[in-house]
Amino acid sequence: MTTLALSIGSNIDAESNIRAALGALSLEFENIRNSTTYESQAVGFDGDNFLNLVILADTDKGLDDVTAILKRLEDQLGRDRAQARFSGRTMDIDILLYGEKSGMCCGIELPRPEVAENAYVLLPLSELLPDLVHPATGMSYLNLWQGYDKSKQQLWAIEIDWPAG
Repeated sequence: MTTLALSIGSNIDAESNIRAALGALSLEFENIRNSTTYESQAVGFDGDNFLNLVILADTDKGLDDVTAILKRLEDQLGRDRAQARFSGRTMDIDILLYGEKSGMCCGIELPRPEVAENAYVLLPLSELLPDLVHPATGMSYLNLWQGYDKSKQQLWAIEIDWPAG
C-alpha cells in the first residue's frame, strides 16, 4: 500500500461538496485520516472564502489511476476546467504526496510545490505528517510550518464533523 496525501478545497457550497468528496474518496481509498479543516480567504482573486483540509489515505492504485479518479470526482462535483486558474471552485483535489515519489511523476511534480508555498496546504499537512521530511528542503513539514511567514496568508480552524473514512 502507498500512502497518498491529498489537498481538498472548495469555496462554492464548500461544506456540501467536501462532504460529498470525502464520501466518494472513502469508496476508492483505505484508511482515510483528515486534518483540521481551515477557512481562508481566496488567494489570487476576489471570491468567497475557501474551506481546505488535507487527507491521508492508503492505496494500491497507481498514480495514473489516482489522478483519473480525482479528476473524475472533481468533474462530478461541478469543476469547470475552462475557468481561470485563480477562480472559485466547487472542488479542487491535488495530489501532494504519493508514497516517497519525488520529482516529475506522471506529469505531476511531487511533492507538489504548493506544499511549502500555501498555508492552507502546509499547516494541515504538518498536522498529519509533522516528522516527514520534504525532499527538496530537507526540513520536516512541522519545521517548514514553524518557519512559514504566517502574515502571508490568514487562515483559521473551523469545526466540521466529516464522515469517517
